[in-house]
Amino acid sequence: MKEWMKARHSVRQYLEKAIPASIRAELDGYVETLNRDSGLRIQILYDEPECFGARMAHYGRFENCANYIAMVGKKSADLDERCGYYGELLVLKAQKLGLNTCWVALTHGKSKAVVEKDETEVIIISLGYGKTQGSERKSKSPEDVSNITPASPDWFRAGVEAALLAPTAINQQKFRFTLEQDGKVLAKAGLVGPCLKIDLGIVKCHFELGAGKENFTWA
Repeated sequence: MKEWMKARHSVRQYLEKAIPASIRAELDGYVETLNRDSGLRIQILYDEPECFGARMAHYGRFENCANYIAMVGKKSADLDERCGYYGELLVLKAQKLGLNTCWVALTHGKSKAVVEKDETEVIIISLGYGKTQGSERKSKSPEDVSNITPASPDWFRAGVEAALLAPTAINQQKFRFTLEQDGKVLAKAGLVGPCLKIDLGIVKCHFELGAGKENFTWA
């Protein structure tokens, strides 16, 4: 999993290459599992270029994007965080399958996802074969985003390092992990910035995968 985290970077320009039926079937099966576990209604829209054909998509420098993931769920206080957490699991699955992605909050047109009256579409994720594999970005240090010390357990360091590989809106990395005296971990989002609760879900996903869920519980 760490390998996919390191390899995955945001990609906005895609090849005009269809996603094969076998890959679609694997992604769709994984979406069914995630929806069952999360209570969300994640949807993948294939061969649908209109959402990224809008003016806002051009502003976001998207090219040839004809597939995307719509993160949809019933309105609730934790909806944004759940969308971040389970959306990132799907992003990493796509990376494993040789696809590229980008979390997209505003720079797209209207999606064709089905959204009921008691639901909301929180965010979408572009999907396809990138013209490149993207590029690394600047990152904060573990000390910047946690209370890590030389005496911290290895699993905590591994979790924080994995969280620093996570995508966040405009690479803001506004989150903090605190290892408490009882061994629990407190994860907090920043106070000011876009998509903070979505980012919190994404980085908590990475932290769990890096630290191992068996090593801690959330505070």
